[in-house]
Amino acid sequence: MNNVNPTTTKQKKALGTACMLAASVCFSTGGLLIKLIPWNPLAINGARNLVACCVIGLYILLTRHRLKWNLTVCAGAISMAGVTTLFAIANKLTTAGNTIILQYTAPIWIILLMFLFFGKKPDKLEVTAILFVLTGILFFFFESLSTGKILGDSLALLSGVFYAGVFMLNQFEKGDALSSIFFGQLACAVFLGPLVLKETSFGPEVLLPVFILGAVQVGLAYIFFNTGTKYTDPVTASIINALEPILNPILAAVFYGEKLGRLSVIGATIVISGILYYNIGMVLGPRRYAE
Repeated sequence: MNNVNPTTTKQKKALGTACMLAASVCFSTGGLLIKLIPWNPLAINGARNLVACCVIGLYILLTRHRLKWNLTVCAGAISMAGVTTLFAIANKLTTAGNTIILQYTAPIWIILLMFLFFGKKPDKLEVTAILFVLTGILFFFFESLSTGKILGDSLALLSGVFYAGVFMLNQFEKGDALSSIFFGQLACAVFLGPLVLKETSFGPEVLLPVFILGAVQVGLAYIFFNTGTKYTDPVTASIINALEPILNPILAAVFYGEKLGRLSVIGATIVISGILYYNIGMVLGPRRYAE
């Protein structure tokens, strides 16, 4: 007999969706803020993760969450450290829009990892939505082919692999997303934070973006992210969170002058269409995941 309350299940899914959307908005500030800080990207990542550690640490204390440490948590921490570090470096080497769009190859890696670790084959709805998202991403990529910033693009693409791992933190039995996030941030703070001492600019116009990066773009964002991934499967979460690559270049265009080209606008439209298609399909279609 199934004792699961359908109303409670729907409420949890709604909470998960809302949290992923909130995380997306917080994440989207990263490209612009990193552009505004005249520091080495490794120093930026160390400083923002130091602030984020304080935010996540306070959240852990308030929720009385017990930290775990095992190989699965360690792998998650490496994923966390990898995605934040590569994102910061790539943002300095290529455009903010290109960085975030190439990072969003993550859904493809998630589908592959879900098949390898859990034997879950993607269904028609997932494949169609992913094709929408990837098609939109390609339009962004074609827009920037003429920039010649291959290293930055490559690092952004690699960050997508690590990002896939972050999305899957709640999928393994011995995993604990909050522990992985905290330890990943702590590692960046410890190993990269000292690089801040080599910088020379410490005015309010620099320190304020650093604080916002740590408190909102990493700390608060991953609190929302952690809650969101508890109540949504990795592919769903990654597709909802694909709003970030739309908001990120828009902010960079408005406040930093990185203009969106015609192909980027087309790509944004396609990605949003993919997100809407997937979520409407989830609501109107049959239940695809065991509760």
